[in-house]
Order: sequence, then structure tokens, then C-alpha cells
Amino acid sequence: MPDTSPEPRGDTPGPEPEPPPEQMPAVVEPEPDSAALRQRITELEDQSLRTMADLDNLRKRHARELTLAREEERVQVASSWLPVLDTLDLALAHAEADPASIVAGVAAVREQALQVLNQLGYPRRDDEGTQFDPAWHEAVAAVPDDDRPAGTVVQVVRPGYGGAARQLRPAAVVVAREDE
Repeated sequence: MPDTSPEPRGDTPGPEPEPPPEQMPAVVEPEPDSAALRQRITELEDQSLRTMADLDNLRKRHARELTLAREEERVQVASSWLPVLDTLDLALAHAEADPASIVAGVAAVREQALQVLNQLGYPRRDDEGTQFDPAWHEAVAAVPDDDRPAGTVVQVVRPGYGGAARQLRPAAVVVAREDE
């Protein structure tokens, strides 16, 4: 049978419309157990303290390892200079017998010292005749020179040591300038 009931009119009560969302009552969830919350807080505090202690131990271990690495490096560098001292001792021991041996001994010491610096990554540079570069040279004088272009290193007063990656010290040089 078809439904013959009258349609609801505006004056007849029908279902109430839903209120807007801002007027709806908030859903109240049951409060979690406060003992469980305190337990979780205690666990997180403990985890935080352990993490901070681990970080502190890591810092201390790194400081110890850095100190040991620096000491090992110092030992290696000092050991590199021992042959130089041995040659000096030999030159001094033979100085009384043959004074000319002192010159030979000093030359040998110089070569050994240059080898040590080279092995440490600081070779001696030969800068005479090169263009002046403030990154590699320290100008101590400028002289007129008609044979070379201005800015050319004409004399090395104190040699520079180092390669392209690092420099121990710049060379002190005399630079050519135009005649005034």
C-alpha cells in the first residue's frame, strides 16, 4: 500500500535540525590514568638523562682521542728531525779534525731539513722570475729593472715554503718596478 500520510507542514513538529559545529558539545574522552602518565614522564626523563650522559661521554672520548692524535703527530714530526740532529752531531765531532768538514756537514743538514719540510708537505719554493702574488709573496723592496716587467720577483730574500694546498710562510721578495 502506498503511504498516504500527509507531508509534514511547517507547523507540525519534525526532527530538530543539528546545531552548527561551534555550538556542538565537545566530546569528553575519559581521562587517562594519572599513574600511567607519571610512569611515562619518569621514563622520558630517564631517557633524556641517559642521552645527555651519552653525549657527555662522547665529548670526553673525542677530547681524549684528539689529544692522543695530536701527541702522535708531534712524535712523528719530532722523529723527522732526529736525522738532522744526528748529522749536526757528526759535523761537530769532525770539526776539529777537518774544518772543511763543517761546511760539508752544514750543507748536509740543510738538505735533510729541506727533505723533512718537503715530507711534511711544505716544499721550498723557487720564486725568482715569477710574477708577484700577494698570497705567496711578501714584498720587502721594489727596484727599477728595465730587463723584467713590473711586478716580477727579481730576488728572494727569504724563501717561502708550502704547496698549492697550504703555505707555511710566504717568500720575502724584491719586486721589479717601472723606472720613474
